[in-house]
Amino acid sequence: MGWEAWTTVGLIAFLIAVLVFTRISADVVLIGGASLLLILGILEPQDALAGLAKEGMVTVGVLYVVVAGVRATGVVAWIVQNLLGRPQTVFQAQARIMGPVAAVSAFLNNTPVVAMMIPAISEWARKMRLPVSRLMIPLSYAAIFGGACTLIGTSTNLVVNGLLISETKMGSLGMFTIAWVGVPCALVGIAYILIFGRWLLPDRRPAVSTTDDPRQYTVEMIVEPGGPLVGKTIEQAGLRHLPNLYLMEIEREGEIRAAVSPKETLAGSDRLVFVGVVGSIVELQKMRGLKPATDQIFKLNAPPAQRCLLEAVVSDSCPLAGVSIREGRFRTVYNAVVIAVARNGERVHGKIGDIVLRPGDTLLLEAQPSFAEQHRDSRDFFLVSRVGDSERPRYERAWLAVAILFGMVAAVTFGWLSILKAALVAAGLMIVTRCARVSEARRAVDWHVLLVIAAAFALGGALQKTGAAETIATKLIGLGGGNPWLALAVVYAVAVCFTEVITNNAAAILVFPIALATAESLNVNPMPFVAAIMIGASASFATPIGYQTNLMVYGPGGYRFFDYLRIGLPLDVLMGIITVLLAPLIWPF
Repeated sequence: MGWEAWTTVGLIAFLIAVLVFTRISADVVLIGGASLLLILGILEPQDALAGLAKEGMVTVGVLYVVVAGVRATGVVAWIVQNLLGRPQTVFQAQARIMGPVAAVSAFLNNTPVVAMMIPAISEWARKMRLPVSRLMIPLSYAAIFGGACTLIGTSTNLVVNGLLISETKMGSLGMFTIAWVGVPCALVGIAYILIFGRWLLPDRRPAVSTTDDPRQYTVEMIVEPGGPLVGKTIEQAGLRHLPNLYLMEIEREGEIRAAVSPKETLAGSDRLVFVGVVGSIVELQKMRGLKPATDQIFKLNAPPAQRCLLEAVVSDSCPLAGVSIREGRFRTVYNAVVIAVARNGERVHGKIGDIVLRPGDTLLLEAQPSFAEQHRDSRDFFLVSRVGDSERPRYERAWLAVAILFGMVAAVTFGWLSILKAALVAAGLMIVTRCARVSEARRAVDWHVLLVIAAAFALGGALQKTGAAETIATKLIGLGGGNPWLALAVVYAVAVCFTEVITNNAAAILVFPIALATAESLNVNPMPFVAAIMIGASASFATPIGYQTNLMVYGPGGYRFFDYLRIGLPLDVLMGIITVLLAPLIWPF
């Protein structure tokens, strides 16, 4: 190897060490490494920037827009409420995630599956008070497990199958040929996460939780007659599981029912009185089948899809201080409706319209987003701030979002479109059909993840361009000598190592011809080596940069580089043992 190759290998080893032993952001480290290779002349500008045009990176970016439409129409909330259920422990939550995700990923591309599940699991974890850091890596790993079970489960298997057809006379593999090894690997992998995850996965919770919020709002909601909550108990409706929200009483036909039992059945027009923090009130506002008790909400100028929640503190110079909300005609004056009132942590009695405002009261308002700009410097309010993620879901377009999502998946599964083209069409339809607004689509894109993917492509390209990757692979596989079992183990190990640093498809393309030549020199059946490459090139568990789904959960899970290494390295070894033992038994040498 020349100095360029040695420099590239040394730099990548250094970058991995920095990621493992420091808390420097992955995008800063990897972009810095790619920049250094560019300055040294090892990479040309077009090589360093090639990752920005890679199909994988662009696909992930476009999928964020698709997911924005799914989330904005309430589909994510439906998944949380009806599919994920209400686990009592982290173990149960992991089991509810990993089994279905692995099964679905065996037949659908795992990248959109993970993209759709990330916001659902984030919301679910918050409601169930579970650490999201113990759920996101299992989500990604389950998708990888499932993808390795069928020919179409991951692009890596399709790439290897294409090489098998073009470079040998063996012909194409069947849909479930690799399942003989992939399914045992998936079952053992899921069991490993469930058993050892409690010790190997981090338990990170926010330093400030919703319980630290001093503002306790009293809010009244009405059960919509004929809505989806009618006939359900309090527990079935999910009204007991919003954190820091207490259902204080139900008013039905003038009768007050306090100390509400979770078995109480809801009826149309029930007036529910809740006390809780603002985050839980936001979740309550989004719940289908509930509407604010005040009839003023329906008299606002803007349609529901163009409104959000805001908090405003009444000043001592507010003209409505000392006057009830109804008498002061709050909606007419400010084109905003008071949803709830917080006052020094005490409950404010009476219906919303009858509450007499005092200086210092914190009001939870529903209004257009422009309200914050219009009244930020107003003498009527001390402080005006928008409540994040408080837009009401557009439930009436949920069926459209689901149709677009499944259309995208079907187009990829049946080979009608590439995943990038299908994602572009789906993202465009989400915006055109107003399932997602343009502003929501912009906010949904996680540029941190995209920059990490682009930089990882640049570093992997440097390994290939300098010849370091091929030289290292050839030398390592040569260690197998004349023993086919040992050679098979080395092929798997090389595939895994390259997958962790230069992505799965590149690793498969690089290792395949070397493995095929090794099988021919040993005069043995190449099929065990093909299986080892398929599993090894998909087994990216020890780093976040080897597989797109690992990077996608990196930020939402609050992970560090070492978290993947701690739980993923033993898993890489475990998958290798299973593959090396099973493959020669299924396809004898």
